[in-house]
Amino acid sequence: MKVIRGLEDIPLEFRDAHITIGNFDGVHLGHIPILKKIIEEAHRENRKALVITFDPHPKKVLHPDISPFYLITTLEEKMQLLDEVGIDGVILIPFNLEFSKISAEAFVNQILWHKLNIRKISVGHDYSFGKNKVGNATFLTNKGKKLGFEVDVFSAVKFGDETISSTRLRYAILNGNVKMAMRLLGRPYNVGGIVIPGKSRGSTLGIPTANMKPDKELIPAEGVYAVIVFLEGNRYQGVLNIGYNPTFSDNERSIEVYILDFSGNIYGERLSVFFIDRIRDEIKFDTPEQLVGQIRKDIDQALVILKPYF
Repeated sequence: MKVIRGLEDIPLEFRDAHITIGNFDGVHLGHIPILKKIIEEAHRENRKALVITFDPHPKKVLHPDISPFYLITTLEEKMQLLDEVGIDGVILIPFNLEFSKISAEAFVNQILWHKLNIRKISVGHDYSFGKNKVGNATFLTNKGKKLGFEVDVFSAVKFGDETISSTRLRYAILNGNVKMAMRLLGRPYNVGGIVIPGKSRGSTLGIPTANMKPDKELIPAEGVYAVIVFLEGNRYQGVLNIGYNPTFSDNERSIEVYILDFSGNIYGERLSVFFIDRIRDEIKFDTPEQLVGQIRKDIDQALVILKPYF
């Protein structure tokens, strides 16, 4: 998959393409049908399947006061997932305040038609673009009739009675419902980060943990989770705790993972954890010994949860 940053020097092979446009945060099961359909139709006509997306996320520019800013995927993860689906190319438009002022009319005329000469565009039923979000499915359909490109509008994809959306996914993750997040994503939610020094209590208690500095702000709710850990090209079972270690009255949230069947100094190394299921809430114990006893039970439960994956 080719990634074209900006709107200059777009390769000729991406003219007359079948395209879709959006943020695609999460590249979740609500996105997959539209992506697969443009790939299938484009390749049938010996054309390219192209995604147009933005960096940074438009809301981060238009609403800089939002903090923390919850994204399901990093830009690198999003590119990898689009590649895995089979997209031929991504045009990554740098989003800033100046670009946000472009009208829907100008966006279609100058970019979609003049620069790309698109053959077909597929969008979700509720997608909108351009200044004041004037550009929508009806607007695109009318422009397509005038200029000569097709428009395909996708209905919402549902899980149960609710639409699969990035907003619904964020809500599930923030509430610790990582099992539901996995169903909506089609894969476990993951967080990567660098291993940093902690308070070394785990080593003292005989259960050494790796403390993570996460590369995302979207972190599941406090609690204990069964996770799959990727480290140095290897895959491990793990038990992860997110919280404030109430037994020791800490006042800063930490993310620490006990990696089963592993030992070694990994400070400064990067690891990635994939959340499979939530085991329990974070609990305050009267003594460290009680905590250790509960952690042993957590490990046993995690082994049962993770068995199908190993």
